[in-house]
Amino acid sequence: MYADTLVLDVDGVLVDVAGSYRRAIVESVERVYGETIAQSAIQQFKDAGGFNNDWELTDAVALYVLAGREGFPLSIETFTDRIAASGGGLVAAQSVVDDELDPAPRERVLGAWDRDRLRDVFQQLYLGADLYREIEGGSPELHTGGYIHDEPVLLDPETRDELTDRFDIGILTGRPAAEADIALERVGLDVPEEHRFTMGDWEAGKPDPAALVMLAERLDGATVAFAGDTLDDIRTAENATADDPGRTYHGIGVLTGGLSGAAGREKFERAGATAVVESVNDLPELLEPVEETPAD
Repeated sequence: MYADTLVLDVDGVLVDVAGSYRRAIVESVERVYGETIAQSAIQQFKDAGGFNNDWELTDAVALYVLAGREGFPLSIETFTDRIAASGGGLVAAQSVVDDELDPAPRERVLGAWDRDRLRDVFQQLYLGADLYREIEGGSPELHTGGYIHDEPVLLDPETRDELTDRFDIGILTGRPAAEADIALERVGLDVPEEHRFTMGDWEAGKPDPAALVMLAERLDGATVAFAGDTLDDIRTAENATADDPGRTYHGIGVLTGGLSGAAGREKFERAGATAVVESVNDLPELLEPVEETPAD
């Protein structure tokens, strides 16, 4: 596969977030509402689409838990299938709950649904007390070390050096900017700010293609490979192809996030992935730089 530009997701590609972001999702709901879902079920929300923002995914899990107390009849599998059919994301999740509950129980669910509280607890768990003070500027109630420190690096130094030598590199992630900085520093990947898109840089989030197209423009890329660990990453590349037909976009699925094994590979392929790799460290073997044509 030929490319002149490589755009990388962070979570599940450069660092493993099973023990950090995903743990914070289920434990935030547990701490606020006294019950939660299994961590393995998070992938069903991810596959439904529209949950690039883990705060919103936490909100959706809490909504499911609260609706269950009011007799919500759907299993997580059916709930997330309905979310996908409704376009994905938190708005779709709320519409599914609205369709299934009568007005009185629906109002009780919405009255108990405290998104600000969920976000605050999430950040305390994920960042830990010290980083919470530094990044959020608040006084933590939970004195924890922070799950952010439990993110094994997936990108080998040799791979990092080879990729940065051979390709122009961009970053496209749903992380807040400060948390992206921490991950990239841990990985040892130095990417200028103008070649990064993080949570606050575009409102729509993945699979909206605007950020990927903008990175291609800023990096002057003609053939762009985007490697990510979710179906929305592949959809982002597909949408960029439709919105920006003057360039070529390849969506590459990486099997070190929530999708893994033969089942994960099949899901990526069905979503339109140009290629699927076991790890980010397989990219140098997959990708070849585009050779420049000598001038006459």
